[in-house]
Amino acid sequence: MTKQQLLQDTDLFLLDLDGTVYLDETPIGDVKNTLARLRACGKKLVYLTNNSSKTPEEYVGKLRRIGLWEEGDGVYTSAMAAIEYLSAHYGGARVHVLATDAVRAQFGRAGVILDDVSPEVCVLAYDVTLDFAKMKRFNEFLAGGAVYIATHPDDVCPTAGVPMPDVGSFIALFGRSCGRMPDVVCGKPYTVMGECVARAFGVPAARTCMVGDRMHTDIRFGNANGMHTLLVLSGETTAENMKNFPDRPDLVLKSLDEIF
Repeated sequence: MTKQQLLQDTDLFLLDLDGTVYLDETPIGDVKNTLARLRACGKKLVYLTNNSSKTPEEYVGKLRRIGLWEEGDGVYTSAMAAIEYLSAHYGGARVHVLATDAVRAQFGRAGVILDDVSPEVCVLAYDVTLDFAKMKRFNEFLAGGAVYIATHPDDVCPTAGVPMPDVGSFIALFGRSCGRMPDVVCGKPYTVMGECVARAFGVPAARTCMVGDRMHTDIRFGNANGMHTLLVLSGETTAENMKNFPDRPDLVLKSLDEIF
């Protein structure tokens, strides 16, 4: 697929964050102007992230602070997908959410019944305030048979310097400690979040493009959900190691700036 074909066939661009539009607090290249040109072409921009350590409002604040947010843009996180999944399949259930206080409050505002004593469902999000007491309690609930939902499967979160352990690492930890693996994973590359995005923004998968820097989450997500896929080599994936993955993107660029 050429760049021109991708632009012509896409109404909604789903943009990964770390490694795709910024690294930590620094926009990648001239992405601010690239995003402005996409908007000027009538394209809808939604920042789609597996990182469930922050609320949508926190992400909007960061994107605005570094100059990448405009009114009309959207944000969708794996925590939002988990909330929608809970509403559809476990409405009224007692839920324990292992997450930051802000994200736990997000679940509560959405109508999820939070229960830290005898939950029927446990949700594993990216809790950057995690301590042993939280891990012990979550492990006990899983061992007791609670339904187990994870927001996303990423092993690490990209940061400047050494990547930090992410939900995938916590999944491995609980797998060793109580023998449980998640019953459902909501975020990329799985289809739960793809279905949620289609409902939330009203654009069919065939007119949607997933843009990201990770083959095993971003590109696999787009392919699994019938979307166009654009791999950018500005983050984790290189032109060499992309060959190690079974998925193939529709287009590969050094950065999103090359779309024009």
